[in-house]
Amino acid sequence: MMTRLQPARRNRPGRISAWRRGAAVLFVLLTAPALWAEPPLPVPVMTVQPVENRSVLSLTGEIVARDETRLSFPMGGRILDVAVREGDRVEAGQELARLESVQQEQALREAEAALEAAQADLQQAREEFFRQDQSLRRGATTRIRRDEAERRYRIAEAGVDRARANLNRAQKTYDDTFLRAPAAGVVTDRLADPGEVVAAAHPVLVLASGEGLDAVFDAPEVLPAAALSNPVIRLELIDRPEVAFTGRVREISPLVDPRKGTVQVKIGVRDAPAIVRFGDAVRGMIEIRGPARITVPASALAAIGHGPGVWVLDGNGSSVRAVPVRIERFSDGDVVIAEGLVPGDRVVTGGTQLLYPGRVVRAREESQ
Repeated sequence: MMTRLQPARRNRPGRISAWRRGAAVLFVLLTAPALWAEPPLPVPVMTVQPVENRSVLSLTGEIVARDETRLSFPMGGRILDVAVREGDRVEAGQELARLESVQQEQALREAEAALEAAQADLQQAREEFFRQDQSLRRGATTRIRRDEAERRYRIAEAGVDRARANLNRAQKTYDDTFLRAPAAGVVTDRLADPGEVVAAAHPVLVLASGEGLDAVFDAPEVLPAAALSNPVIRLELIDRPEVAFTGRVREISPLVDPRKGTVQVKIGVRDAPAIVRFGDAVRGMIEIRGPARITVPASALAAIGHGPGVWVLDGNGSSVRAVPVRIERFSDGDVVIAEGLVPGDRVVTGGTQLLYPGRVVRAREESQ
């Protein structure tokens, strides 16, 4: 019996193509993650450490006299003349201003005349009393006439005393129409002009006496207490910063200005140069020291959730994670961090808008 040989099977072209396509798809699937992976992002990184926490608070104020007196007339009237202006130096007793005083001068002259008349009556009564007293001793007159002469003499004495009191009152009223310097000093402000009608005790001039100077500032209501405990405060003229001197806190107002929301602080000036004058604009700089804090550049900040944060490298340094932080304050392009970072953290300082959790990076170290 003869065996029939079967012809060998041939691969069909369609089956070979399908197998190749499947192998190609499998290869692509296996190698796709390596092909699609992002290259490491180069980012600047700094290792943070606590540093000395110093800040400088700068305020603008004005140089004023430490001892200022508001001068006014003790009576009302129309101002006839103001003899000084701001900046004038005056001596004690110098006439500064005066009121119209026609009535007061007339009353003074009447009082002077009344005193002269009373003194004349007193002289006549004294002589009459002397004659009657001598006559009574010689028996040439009666006791009644002598006592009557004495009575008129005592009345004349009282009349002189009354006339002198009236004259003193008229003299004072007349003197009150003149405003005189109570002490030597400098006129720092002129509050009224000739022709103006002022009431009694209405300020007309402001006089600075003595050599003491203060720098007055309107400080924020929330001014840190540490700022005012600093024993020495640096001062400098705004228009001439090279003119620098120092001062100490002398007075802090207990009340807040309702219009400005500020507190007035007076700094006692020490060793001020001769160029410093009343009314000069001055800048005061107070250095505030606090506990050591971690500081990062403002470019390191990012929005993390509902608050600020930074991107920190993981332990292996190849990826990043988001860390929320609490900011203490901003200072000249830097951010002082109160909480969130620990010494040794490696913080990304640039390109934060390109980062997300787990992003692979290549760190480029920077100094703090």
